Amino acid sequence: MYRREWENMYKGTETFGKIVEHRAEIKPHARFVRFEDKDLTYDQFHRSGNKVVNFIDSLGLSKGQTCAVMLPNSPEFLATWLGLSRLGVIEVPINTAFRGDLLTYILNKAECQAIVVSSQWVERVNQISSELIHLRHVIVVGEDYKAIAAQLNYHSYDDLFAKASDVALEVKVEPKDTALILFTSGTTGPSKGVILSHTSTFSVAKTACELMKYGPEDRLFSAFPLFHVNARYTSILVALLVGCDVVMHSRFSASRFWDIMRREQVTAFNFMGSLLTMLIKQPERLNDADNPVKKAFGAPTPVEIYDDFQIRFQVQISEVYGSTEIGTVLYNPAASFKKGSCGYPVPVYEVEIHDENDNPCPPGVAGEIVVRPKKPDILFSGYFGMPEATIEAWRNLWFHTGDTGKMDEAGYFYFLDRKKDVVRRRGENISSYEVERVLNDHPKIFEAAVIGVPSELSEEEVMAVVILQEGVELQPEELLDFCQDRMAHFSVPRFIRFVKELPKNTSQRVEKYKLRQEGITGDTWDRERVGYEVRR
Repeated sequence: MYRREWENMYKGTETFGKIVEHRAEIKPHARFVRFEDKDLTYDQFHRSGNKVVNFIDSLGLSKGQTCAVMLPNSPEFLATWLGLSRLGVIEVPINTAFRGDLLTYILNKAECQAIVVSSQWVERVNQISSELIHLRHVIVVGEDYKAIAAQLNYHSYDDLFAKASDVALEVKVEPKDTALILFTSGTTGPSKGVILSHTSTFSVAKTACELMKYGPEDRLFSAFPLFHVNARYTSILVALLVGCDVVMHSRFSASRFWDIMRREQVTAFNFMGSLLTMLIKQPERLNDADNPVKKAFGAPTPVEIYDDFQIRFQVQISEVYGSTEIGTVLYNPAASFKKGSCGYPVPVYEVEIHDENDNPCPPGVAGEIVVRPKKPDILFSGYFGMPEATIEAWRNLWFHTGDTGKMDEAGYFYFLDRKKDVVRRRGENISSYEVERVLNDHPKIFEAAVIGVPSELSEEEVMAVVILQEGVELQPEELLDFCQDRMAHFSVPRFIRFVKELPKNTSQRVEKYKLRQEGITGDTWDRERVGYEVRR
């Protein structure tokens, strides 16, 4: 059960507006968030949200309509999130890298009536204005922009904010109401808008509190964007639940990370993608263990660096598994951590491994990870405007994650791969995740991604796309020699490509579909072409 007995755990109505109001009443002048060097108190946050309620209402938007938000991490983003939530207007957070067709698609698909956007990205809206079906209002944060689309009404965020009252309108918002539509990054086909209720977002945050045993003495850190679930519901909402504060930065810096932790006295952070690997590959310092951070959680946790990371930095690591649609459904707490596993089910979920016919797999047999809730409204409510996709994902009354995994006899689950990322080579299913673990353990490699590329023999061949550590050289043959002692012969990559960077989404996950689209490029090394022999 969640630790609701905690003295400081919020126990009121589970909507974003109500929890902020509660904290503002209890500790109005306490710091809630620090954006780099700018502090925001609970009371300032509460009142700024009320102002947004009033100016959004003045533009004619009402409960159930949608408003896009395209902002960097900032007080304005937080205030907009809060104001829309209190008014019952459904927020549509948009990745600040989006433009052109994808931006058009999201604004139209979500039927957005308005967008709150940074002045630096207004031109992107202008360029697609003739294709926008529903958009009427462009609310601009910042001053340097051009209002050129005749069919759109442009507004200065600062002007609207200055004129608005800080006493909110009374709008009845229920926990089961839709809080936001969050578009997945999408690897195949159009992105899907995930409908999330207030209840589902609170479930994510409460799971994080239970796993990490957060309290008011903690100080959290996040460099993830506020248009992403991680920063919103495992940092910001967590801080509101337990009454602590958050330090937010606009981007992650591996070289400056621990200096920031010391300066800000951060006690906990989240990680995703290759963040832990990037940190441990930084040059060692005498004061590595001299930092205030006590705990971290995220996914994945490379087993090769798990012990070294904890010893070097004196940080306890926990792992989780989940997605935008389902929240966090598996957790592997530091106190009972099982290496290589993503943990056991959170108490409010059922998790199983199913075969291609949706029958449960026995322990040790790989299949698809499927999930269903034990409580109402804690999972997503569907894909916006895509009933067929919703039904397909929920076939046989289980949500199908699209991930391959297995379970052991003790009930621990193991993530193996995205189903679409499993490389099928000559009858063997090869986990790209497992190959990447070996590659990333090479001292000269900074980061690697593994994909399947078409084979002349049908099925696929294994291709590794590699970033080297700065200032080093590595011959492909040397890398394959390293691999041969550490993986099955059929898993050893045939193709190797050295690159300066990998395409990533905002979660710092590699966008492998882009690598597949590029395929075997002119600078790709082929072991069969040079006659390199792999031992069997």
